[in-house]
Amino acid sequence: MVTEDARYTGADAQTASAAARQPPRRSLTGPAPRALAAAAAGLCQLLSLAPYGLWWLGPAGAALLTLAVMGTRARRAAWLGLVCGAVLMVPLIRWQDVFGVDVWLVIAAAETVYFAPMAAGIALVARLPGWPVWTAALWVLQEAVRARFPLGGFPWGKLAFAQPDTPFSGYAALGSSPLTTFAVALVGVLLLAAVLRLVRRPRPPLAASAGLAAGAVAITAAGAALPALTAPAVDHTATVALVQGNVPGVGQMSILGERMQVLRNHVEGVHRLADRVEAGEAPRPDLVVLPENASDIDAYADPAAAELISAAARDIGAPLLIGITRYSADGTEREVRSVVWDPQEGPVDHYTKRYLVPFGEYVPYRDFFTRFVERLEQVGSDAVPGTRPGALRLGGTTLATAICFDVAFDRPVRESVAAGGQIIAVPTNNANYNFTGQSQQQLAITRLRAVEHGRPAVVASTSGISAVVTARGEVAYRSPEAEPAVHVAELPAMTGLTPATRLGALPEAALCAVAAGALAGAAAAARRRSRSASKGPAERSSGGRQA
Repeated sequence: MVTEDARYTGADAQTASAAARQPPRRSLTGPAPRALAAAAAGLCQLLSLAPYGLWWLGPAGAALLTLAVMGTRARRAAWLGLVCGAVLMVPLIRWQDVFGVDVWLVIAAAETVYFAPMAAGIALVARLPGWPVWTAALWVLQEAVRARFPLGGFPWGKLAFAQPDTPFSGYAALGSSPLTTFAVALVGVLLLAAVLRLVRRPRPPLAASAGLAAGAVAITAAGAALPALTAPAVDHTATVALVQGNVPGVGQMSILGERMQVLRNHVEGVHRLADRVEAGEAPRPDLVVLPENASDIDAYADPAAAELISAAARDIGAPLLIGITRYSADGTEREVRSVVWDPQEGPVDHYTKRYLVPFGEYVPYRDFFTRFVERLEQVGSDAVPGTRPGALRLGGTTLATAICFDVAFDRPVRESVAAGGQIIAVPTNNANYNFTGQSQQQLAITRLRAVEHGRPAVVASTSGISAVVTARGEVAYRSPEAEPAVHVAELPAMTGLTPATRLGALPEAALCAVAAGALAGAAAAARRRSRSASKGPAERSSGGRQA
């Protein structure tokens, strides 16, 4: 049931800003309606993301969580946040069960925890003037922390990642994924504020609600215009090929065990492309992008593997960007690399993956965890992260390279573009996750990155989904899953930087500071109310205006 706890004191012509200065102190009564609203919030967020793609439910999710916690104590709000987070995270990362149901549920539980302090914070700031802005900023703060802690972070499921080709994606070009999240949440809570205005009085003035709704519409419309206003210029056109070689036993955790077969599948894909070029069925590419782990054999140390790759490069007559695992001398450590392989010179440059998947590519605190989960010993050597941006020059074009999990984080693609990257390249190995929705989720993130930096993107996967994405986030080509695929595309290589690339992490830092300031203000206001409540009626009357 919706009730009113504060008087409406404005005139009928009150503006949207003035309306937002008088937040409703209670929106729902009873634990059951609040829990249902929190669960609906998580479900809306889940359905807004790939593979469902109902992007317009993203603002609804932010609004419903705010409605669930508004007017309640911070402790109860935290529990409601856990309900929301669990409904989102448990099914969203269901694909993690390739490492075991226990691993999946532990990671889902860890991600769910972040929604508790955010929900408690929303319950506090919803009592402040301007509460829609502070609420939206808290979503950014939650995602910023979740993308960094623990173990380097796990940003999957951001509000922004549901907006790869929507009116909201334009905000990525202005302030990266944090500003997109802020815009999505702000639109949702502005619409909530408009609805609450309408239901708070039997005969509500319409101007305030109309102003709030108009603000939400204006924010959405502005986002649609931003990509065109921030687009970099075209430097030249490059002919780019991608090769998806496919792998044996898709969906199995032991996929990397079929090392030589995986390498042969991918070099044979290059040879098939070369045959098509010779037959006049395809243009000769300037460069060829192959997936992460296309060669899990260390081709630096294995002459047979190196010759297979060199023969493919010579046959196509273009440099390859190929995923190679580089092992340490004792075999205990490895680097996940994308290597520039020249037809004559062999390996000439490389990028090492910077963000690694815990328990998949390395086992943190190995001695501890392997005592309890023996199958983690299948991860025989721990990958070590790289430190350099992935700006790699091939065939006259610089690729902004980010390997698989890298693309979920703002920093790797941004720094690779800032270092000169003209086309985004995302080599990936999703063979363990075919037909689970994970590949679609990662592709949606790549689409947002394309808009963010104003560059087309090429995704090359071992077994799908490989894709070509335009600078507006549209999918121009998409491969099937678990089948070989080869594709050639003419892509604009861009020059110049979007505001998001130039500003870097500043928008996120500013919005996090806004959220922290709002929390501090809400805490101070709560202390004042507590002190006022502890006074007697006579003290309150003599001390000034009644609270």
